[in-house]
Amino acid sequence: MSTIANIPFDLLQPILVHLPDRRHLSAAALVSRAFNRAVTPLLYRRLNSQVKRNILHHPSATLLKRPELAQYVWHVTETGKWCAVQNLRQVIPQITEDIVAALRLCTNLTSATWVDDTLTPEANFLPILEVLMTLPLRELTIRTQYDPGERVWARLNTIQGIRRLSVWSLEWGPPRVLQGWADLLSSSLTHLELGRCAGVPATILISVFMKLPLLQELCLKGAPSAAIPAIIACLPNLIALDTEYLGSGNYRPPLTPLPRLQRLTVQTGSVDIDGPQKLWTWMRILLPHRQTLKSFTLNAFAVHGQITIPRPFIMNLTGRHGKSLQDFAVGVAQLTLETVSYMCSTCPQLATLECSVASPDVDSIAKAIEAGHNLRTLTLHVSWIPDHSVDLPPQFEKYLGPTAMYTDFSYLASEGKATRFTEEHARALMLQTRLRSIGIGDQSYTGRWVRRECFSKVTQDIGKEGNVVLEVVGDPSV
Repeated sequence: MSTIANIPFDLLQPILVHLPDRRHLSAAALVSRAFNRAVTPLLYRRLNSQVKRNILHHPSATLLKRPELAQYVWHVTETGKWCAVQNLRQVIPQITEDIVAALRLCTNLTSATWVDDTLTPEANFLPILEVLMTLPLRELTIRTQYDPGERVWARLNTIQGIRRLSVWSLEWGPPRVLQGWADLLSSSLTHLELGRCAGVPATILISVFMKLPLLQELCLKGAPSAAIPAIIACLPNLIALDTEYLGSGNYRPPLTPLPRLQRLTVQTGSVDIDGPQKLWTWMRILLPHRQTLKSFTLNAFAVHGQITIPRPFIMNLTGRHGKSLQDFAVGVAQLTLETVSYMCSTCPQLATLECSVASPDVDSIAKAIEAGHNLRTLTLHVSWIPDHSVDLPPQFEKYLGPTAMYTDFSYLASEGKATRFTEEHARALMLQTRLRSIGIGDQSYTGRWVRRECFSKVTQDIGKEGNVVLEVVGDPSV
């Protein structure tokens, strides 16, 4: 008979790696010696310095006492938060030296994050950076309130082999866009985040990106919107773009084809509920190919009301990418229920849908999404309206199947209940669709199939199937 004690060691770690956090890993390490041996490398794979009550809690003391554990460290997060470091320095005067010494022991380190909100990031980061330059670093994240300084950048510009790079400096100092560093990164860099490009001429940005042909994912903030097509035309392997729309402008269109984007994220704002001028045309320009886009995300706001996404844009998007689109998330941007129904009907792989809608009741929402046979996650910001029904126009009826898959929720109204999304609604939708995460209005529910004896409140037959039952749990934070 197989027991935990005789599970082969080679199988333990691939199983235990799926535990969700350090608390569960720590508990697993106490099960047996075999578990402890399998879990220990996982516990020390990522080490983060943490600030609690303005005191820095750092793992350097453990590594210096047990240096054999340093071989398991792949990623570290270091901080230069002044108050926390100063408070710890009162207890351990040589804390900086200890941190540097512990970092030198991590000879297998491949990823590092530096976070600093002080006025002196250069002095804080330089000792750490000197050690990082001696290690096989492949991923580097720098997030500072102020520019790290010329001495830091002079050293960074000599590092080779970085595959993932993220640079966010929120204030002061010149924007850093890898001038002088791109040449060394051209043969390795595949993922890049530049959080501050405002004021950098488009010609400089293009000259930098022309040296990064392997780039697959790009997050670019503050770049002139009109130049984005020309910038990404330099990146033939780009599949994911996260950028901002800062307004229309003039820039010559690229002569080379644009990459075949699979994920597009755009952030923008406007005083007009119709959205920023030329936003919709600009996004269509970024997506010239057919059936390539898998994920579309729009983070948009309007000063006066909610931005409404024009139906022609939706029809163009689904016409070009309906067969490939899997995730559509536009936050609080408004769609009509008719448009939601159209999207569910024309995007057969759609698994995630997030938007704002106006609806008189839950039944109308259920009817709008009935053609979304692969929907797994639904998040709707709902404005409840007083009408008793919303009839879909005739041109959308052809997209609806001959049989209605949605539940009649009118019995709730007959019981005197106000329009509100409840656990009953969530359970009914989940049982007749593939939805497992539903958020409508201020109510969120997740569902999963569990063994009957593990389910604490089986009070009705609905949701039972054989020896399993659908467990629906509301979000406790709501």
